[in-house]
Amino acid sequence: MTDYRRLRVALLGAGAVGSQVAALLRQHADELADRAGARLELAGIAVRDVDAKRDVDLPRELFTTDAESLIVGSDIVIELMGGIEPARAYLLHAINSGADIVTANKALLATHGPEIFDAADQVGAEVYYEAAAAGAIPIIRPLRDSLAGDRVQRIMGIVNGTTNYILDRMDTEGAEFSDVLADAQRLGYAEADPTADVEGYDAAQKAAILASLAFHTTVPLEAVHREGITSIDKSMMDAARHAGYVIKLLAVCERLVEASGESISVRVYPALVDRKHPLASVHGANNAVFVQAEAAGNLMFYGAGAGGVQTASAVLGDVVSAARRHIAGGVGVGESTLANLPIVPIGRVTTRYQITLEVDDQPGVLATVASTLSDGRVSIATVEQTVVSAGNGEPGVARLVIGTHKAVEQDLSDTVERLAASGVVERVVSVLRVEGD
Repeated sequence: MTDYRRLRVALLGAGAVGSQVAALLRQHADELADRAGARLELAGIAVRDVDAKRDVDLPRELFTTDAESLIVGSDIVIELMGGIEPARAYLLHAINSGADIVTANKALLATHGPEIFDAADQVGAEVYYEAAAAGAIPIIRPLRDSLAGDRVQRIMGIVNGTTNYILDRMDTEGAEFSDVLADAQRLGYAEADPTADVEGYDAAQKAAILASLAFHTTVPLEAVHREGITSIDKSMMDAARHAGYVIKLLAVCERLVEASGESISVRVYPALVDRKHPLASVHGANNAVFVQAEAAGNLMFYGAGAGGVQTASAVLGDVVSAARRHIAGGVGVGESTLANLPIVPIGRVTTRYQITLEVDDQPGVLATVASTLSDGRVSIATVEQTVVSAGNGEPGVARLVIGTHKAVEQDLSDTVERLAASGVVERVVSVLRVEGD
């Protein structure tokens, strides 16, 4: 057996991911030592309750409630606690104690990333976070390293497994949102309080991380436009399917070129995706990230976006990278955020739309709707009309599904408001963006 240098590894948190990381560190110790060039010694696991039930059987003597003492003297600190505090304080303590850190904490990086990266830069440490954006999918390292010499133009990602599971079943089975959500909670895909997933908060945090890397710009979480999927119903799914689309919750990070110069847009919302697009074939709780780069062209990263052992794979990859850096020596590689591109509000984004309206079923209505759209600088590409209810002597109700050419979001929003206030529109059923053209 090779006599490798030993590196002390501290683990903070022993939930679904943490317990798998601990088990794999012990189970594959020899293999990991060969790959890293150092023996990774699990110094201990900091938890709130030493006697709590774990997913994996681990020696009780590894556990401690004293995280700060465990951190001191460790070479690598893995944070898998989640949340903001005390995770933030522990990571800063680890950095200032001379350790590299590995984290899967998307919420922390999306809100306090610059503070953590700056602290690491000050002491020459490095922050690894492959598992923070898309679970087991390797996307952080490709954006940070492999594409560092290219110009990323656009990222479209399905980065939340819970919402993709819900939308996929609604599409393939014709199920209702509430029924599938209940199933997702029963299966463990969704929390008892699913707000972070279904309202797009989780995806927005990941979008901020991906955009910061792709465009070398600090993207604060509050700059990410966010919409969830709770308004999506069976009728919208049916209309999307009929038009050749599927509805996905997308994180879209885009480089914009305007007369005033370059800027970026970062947004999360349910969108229509052509069924021929690779993202349309992402089923179940899987994730996928579609990257468009100037030189490399189109790249697709696909796989499990969550799960204890799957996410542990990404965490351990970071641990091996950190160990190799320790052996090689030198300072850590800091984050590149020097581009400092401005982040534009959603109103300046240009895309295509599908607008569904319920209108009075009588002559002249379509002409009025078309005129209102034209006055608002929104050009019609397609129109489909179906009768919702007959009039029985009175004007009935028809449903119009209008596909537009590309339009500016603010123009579209203002125009939809005028349509809603007009005398011919009974109800604006939905407005969905079309992505992936």
